[in-house]
Amino acid sequence: MGQGATRPETPRDRRERETLEADLESSPLRGAPLEQRLRNFRPDADSAVRALGGPAMWMRRLRAIEDAVSQHERQLAETWRTLVAETEDAAAFATAWLELAGSWSFAEVNELIEGHNRNFPAEARLPMDPRTRDFVRLNGRRYERDPLDVDWILERFPPDRAAVLAA
Repeated sequence: MGQGATRPETPRDRRERETLEADLESSPLRGAPLEQRLRNFRPDADSAVRALGGPAMWMRRLRAIEDAVSQHERQLAETWRTLVAETEDAAAFATAWLELAGSWSFAEVNELIEGHNRNFPAEARLPMDPRTRDFVRLNGRRYERDPLDVDWILERFPPDRAAVLAA
């Protein structure tokens, strides 16, 4: 197809177009101007100067947390598969996996998570919710991160040999 050419309408495209047209017929907003949504944002000199320094500390820390969590997941998945290859018995696998999960160290990532939970509201300038007397939720979720522990491991990698073989 050349530039500016359109493809012919398919039966699927036709059904979607007809559905949208039917929805538009019954829409109470049809023919009315949409209400303007005001944003609580003003570009100012302060934010421009902060942007010159690159990503904020809380952004870099969140990236480090995500990278560390991904690394732990990769290492645990590899160890999980290796352990099942080394053990024939389901009970022996479960015992060995629980022991390994209990000794797994999350010290570095948990330190980052603790720093995030402590400093993020101030660094990101989160507003307070006067009703709850807590910081506002971000996209409906709380900003705090839970530290990683044995339960975190077992939730993702159960001590079930059949689950490993199925994965």
